[in-house]
Amino acid sequence: MQVTETLSDGLKRELAVVVPAAALDAKLSSYLAEMSGKARINGFRPGKVPAAHLKKLYGRQAMVEIVNEVVGDTIRQAVADRSEKPAMQPEIEVGEPGMEKVLEGSTDLAFTMRYEVLPEIVVGDVASIAVEEPYVEVTDEEVTAEVQRLADSMRPFEAKDGAAANGDKVTIDFVGKLDGEPFENGSAEGADLVLGSNQFIPGFEDQLVGKSAGDETVVSLTFPEEYPAKHLAGKAATFDVKVTAVQAPGEVALDDALAERVGLTTLDELKEAIRQQVGQRYTAASRQKVKRALLDALDAMHPIETPEKLVESEFDAIWRQLMADMERTGRTFTDEETTEEKAREEYKGIAARRVRLGLVLSKIGEDANVEVSDEEVQGALRDRLRQFPGREKEVIDFYRKNPTAIASLKGPLYEEKVVDHVLGKANVTRKPVTKDELFADAEDDEAAAG
Repeated sequence: MQVTETLSDGLKRELAVVVPAAALDAKLSSYLAEMSGKARINGFRPGKVPAAHLKKLYGRQAMVEIVNEVVGDTIRQAVADRSEKPAMQPEIEVGEPGMEKVLEGSTDLAFTMRYEVLPEIVVGDVASIAVEEPYVEVTDEEVTAEVQRLADSMRPFEAKDGAAANGDKVTIDFVGKLDGEPFENGSAEGADLVLGSNQFIPGFEDQLVGKSAGDETVVSLTFPEEYPAKHLAGKAATFDVKVTAVQAPGEVALDDALAERVGLTTLDELKEAIRQQVGQRYTAASRQKVKRALLDALDAMHPIETPEKLVESEFDAIWRQLMADMERTGRTFTDEETTEEKAREEYKGIAARRVRLGLVLSKIGEDANVEVSDEEVQGALRDRLRQFPGREKEVIDFYRKNPTAIASLKGPLYEEKVVDHVLGKANVTRKPVTKDELFADAEDDEAAAG
């Protein structure tokens, strides 16, 4: 085997490889000799099939397997000899006179392998990183408000004679129309709606106040400009509505009986459970904030070159998800106040950042011997199963048959453990903030931290 470097430009490499035809022929002879002892061919005794006959019958098939094996072995050996780590599987291009002559055994196997190497990363002084960790204390007033919202959601309703008022529940049949024609997914029967809950489009509930069971009315309104369904956004519409029932809200007390209805014993237990739930939401939002700040610092500290193919692969994944989301919601680039060209440029930057940070975090984790245990992966799988009740076997079979899917569970766990490792060395200062400040730009924080 002869390997010659033909390109070394930044992270890009190109190697010209030649494997002599004699080496391939020797492998073929060995392959056929081994086959001779096992082959069962009419007219020949076991182990007595002439090599020439075997070559005529199976030579081409055998050579295909040999060439594939040789190419794979050569790639691994070439990069190992050069002490390089390819960012992705090298691309192979067979040179003249082509693969047919190689399979015939009449010429050397000559091919070019192109790949990018992973950049050398020298981890900066992470102890010099300073980040703020925002936090919000859960107040008694907030817990009481959450308990009240829970009580309101469980409030009983009783049949009411007369006109509906805000706070009452109405049961309605309705047909939505654009220009007098019903539109898709704009109709329902027996729908329950608490007036004043703002569950429906602005203006809809207000026009039902004062209606009684048996009343029919036409509700006229305009869909918001930012309405997710593009074909309805900003459009004037009417709804033919029939009120079939009106119910008034009953009383619900904040007491132990309320706690019992949700499986707890006392009101104090319920308050403590709600305090923990709210605290967990705040902790998760705080984690996103501090993680984004940390990743911003790591990104600035490591301006490394990124392999183009890795960035392209990451961008393609992001773009596919974006296109699927836009198709599902009916949104366009115009709706997002941008153009496809600008969006592509923006998401290419996001892809490059993700790749860059992925490489940096991987290097930090490698240096710190960070590992994800099988128990942690199983825990992530159990969390995943809880998202698909009734389909557990289907989900387990999917992960069992797809090693890359298991890797998709392990990757985020590894990243979080590396982030924890760096936070343990960085200068982290806790900072009290308001709830609005904590949740401001939450989507941006999640995207940047992801």
